[in-house]
Amino acid sequence: MKRRTALQGLAATAAVTALPALAQAGYPDKPVRLVVPYPPGGTTDLLARLVAAGLGEKLGQNFTVDNRAGASGAIGSLAVAKAPADGYTLVMATISSHGINSALNKALPYDPVADFAPITCVASTPNVITVNAALPVRTLSELLAMARAQPGKLSFGSTSAGGSPHMAVELLKVMAGVDMVHIPYKGGGPMLTDLIGGQIPVGVDNLPSSMAHIQSGRIRALAVTTAQRWPGTPDIPTVAETVPGYEASAWFGMLAPAGTPRPIVEQLQQAVAELLRRPASVQRLADMGAAPVANSPDAFGRQIADEEAKWKKVVAATGLKVE
Repeated sequence: MKRRTALQGLAATAAVTALPALAQAGYPDKPVRLVVPYPPGGTTDLLARLVAAGLGEKLGQNFTVDNRAGASGAIGSLAVAKAPADGYTLVMATISSHGINSALNKALPYDPVADFAPITCVASTPNVITVNAALPVRTLSELLAMARAQPGKLSFGSTSAGGSPHMAVELLKVMAGVDMVHIPYKGGGPMLTDLIGGQIPVGVDNLPSSMAHIQSGRIRALAVTTAQRWPGTPDIPTVAETVPGYEASAWFGMLAPAGTPRPIVEQLQQAVAELLRRPASVQRLADMGAAPVANSPDAFGRQIADEEAKWKKVVAATGLKVE
């Protein structure tokens, strides 16, 4: 009798333990919202729509993109951090929303690590350091030598204050020991116009935005910010070839609110990974100037934590403040 009672107790315990997995077996059974914390039309939005369409097809439920822009990604990210942890509200995060923001903004209303459950890094893309075609430098080494000879006088433009291109140069300044003046623009278009026109000597932007101007010869590419040369532009060196250890890729990834059940997180990661293995998806990303990643939830979590720590060091070293 005692043995039977003990076995019944173990069975009951096992049944209770299994309840969460059983309850999640039907996920998703209603539409899922993928928040993009930036305006429509940008790289984050395009990637989110690619992933949403693929997940909808794979999981048999609508994945809708919800653009909630503002405060360098903070408004949309906060909305997801406060959402129920049930897998039905997700965010397409970036290096800015979950790496740079907390370094620049001590009053950030969410914790990019503690308030989210990482799913996977979807894709990465390089920034590219370029110069006006008339500037007498052809390598990054020559540009750094010019900057050292004119401390605090050589300027560089970027797409915004505190964005990935801007911070890529701030990291370079720290690692290479140079002093250059930042000129922020409201987007890549105005910055590139001034770079081509000679109003600024140096510019940094995502590679896709700059590619046509590089190919036409209107601006000269000196280096990409990824750790390895970019497959689509193998003739452009990396910053790391001149400044060892340098890396500042832009990345985009999916997260859920903290506490989202692990089976849901893993189901989403596996579905995204399968989508990104498809030749059509690989080609689509290549056309955008991006490369698929699809790492594990744990690896993506470590990536976010490492990025946050890296950019806090950069901000502390430079004393950078962005209004």
